[in-house]
Amino acid sequence: MHVTSEQRLDDGVLAREFTLGETPGALWTPESATPAPLILMAHNNGLPKREPRLVARARHSAAHGYAVATIDAPGCGDRPRSAADEQTRADLRRAMQAGEPVDDIFESFIGPLVEKAVPEWQATLDALLALPEIGGPVGYSGWTAVGIRLAVTEPRIAAAGFFAGGYVPRAQREEARQVTIPLLFLLQWDDEGNPRRRALDLFDAFGTKEKTLHANPGGHTGTPWFEVEDGNRFFGRHLK
Repeated sequence: MHVTSEQRLDDGVLAREFTLGETPGALWTPESATPAPLILMAHNNGLPKREPRLVARARHSAAHGYAVATIDAPGCGDRPRSAADEQTRADLRRAMQAGEPVDDIFESFIGPLVEKAVPEWQATLDALLALPEIGGPVGYSGWTAVGIRLAVTEPRIAAAGFFAGGYVPRAQREEARQVTIPLLFLLQWDDEGNPRRRALDLFDAFGTKEKTLHANPGGHTGTPWFEVEDGNRFFGRHLK
């Protein structure tokens, strides 16, 4: 892991950007005399690590005693996009503007993205847990498709908070039955891009016996800020 920038923020949190191979990421750590529990924070469908909502969530959690890390998914943020990625995004925009079905386009794009992103998250987790200021246990917050795969394949993940917004490929919908860790599932009731019934069916499919659904009115980006605070309490029950 190569640190490319470092800044001590007003609240005492240390904010760093880093690269791990070709993967750029960001890390926020609290002032603490003991190793902090870690939250891996991923934005739905791989928005950049500098996205303001993600940064605000990360800083809030770090100020409450967690180390928080995020990375740019393949083709997102600071990472180059292939011609195929650009074409798929253009096809998606055209279909959405025309009111045409988009599930097949999402499936062809998000499915391979999950396959690429999960090993990078695992490599990042290896590097982060080698730092003296970070300890376990480990939580995950954000992008549901990647989170399901990590919850099933990565035994170091002890609890997860999933955001229902964002397409979940068929493979991960099937894998949801294998998720057994404590789970907090956030749903925006009026999310125009996320059919409510499919999100509820996914929640029902999760195999864990300890799962909670928080549903709030509003569209895709309308998740109320108090859910960040509730998320910290959820992680406090399972990571501290």
